[in-house]
Amino acid sequence: MVSRLHVHFSSGKDEWETPDDFFAELDATFHFDLDACASPHNAKCSRYLTKNDDALKQRWNGTVFLNPPYGRKIAAFIRKAYQESLLGSTVVCLVPSRTDTHWWHRYAMFGERFHLRGRLWFKGAKAPAPFPSAVVIFWSGRLGQAIRPDPQT
Repeated sequence: MVSRLHVHFSSGKDEWETPDDFFAELDATFHFDLDACASPHNAKCSRYLTKNDDALKQRWNGTVFLNPPYGRKIAAFIRKAYQESLLGSTVVCLVPSRTDTHWWHRYAMFGERFHLRGRLWFKGAKAPAPFPSAVVIFWSGRLGQAIRPDPQT
């Protein structure tokens, strides 16, 4: 029992490859220009940024798909997605539904949020994700319902 619970609280794995069919559904609606967190073997768009490109230092233009690392860096990626939307990009984020976290309340609450039913089977996984998922959409130039956060924090 303890070993099964360990995976729920572990941050040992932070990269979860988006299922092709799930991405295809989103892409049919959004027609993505850029995959902001990818590698050559899992990129969902012809234009993509890798770890070596350091997506947090790049400008994201157009309609962007983001499946960020789910570890400690996720807050920086969600903040970047929010900031890029204020500069004119629409950013669609596939993230763990962590409604109890600082990054969720500081940034995800400003996007349109859809909580996925059940657990995603990430590509190459032997079992469904050990966490619930959500899609957060930061629309181009549109502020959320709450008070705008300070982009520096």
